[in-house]
Amino acid sequence: MQPLSAQSALDAYFLEARSKLLDLAGIFDRIDRGGGLTNDPRHQRLIAALELLKANGPGRAAAVQELFSLAYDPNWAVPKPKT
Repeated sequence: MQPLSAQSALDAYFLEARSKLLDLAGIFDRIDRGGGLTNDPRHQRLIAALELLKANGPGRAAAVQELFSLAYDPNWAVPKPKT
């Protein structure tokens, strides 16, 4: 399967991306109107994710996913199926 051209991807997803960016801007405005946050790690991760989005090239989605994921722990319990 051939990936979309850059122009086709922009044509197809521009309005969706614009909508999501406006949603994020509104969330950050509400946080700021409430006095802002400096030490909350969730807020810090959101800011870090925005920085990751500014990078060029592929891999941004994976980088953002990793930012919000727990590091692998080899001692995690293996889920057991329900009986």
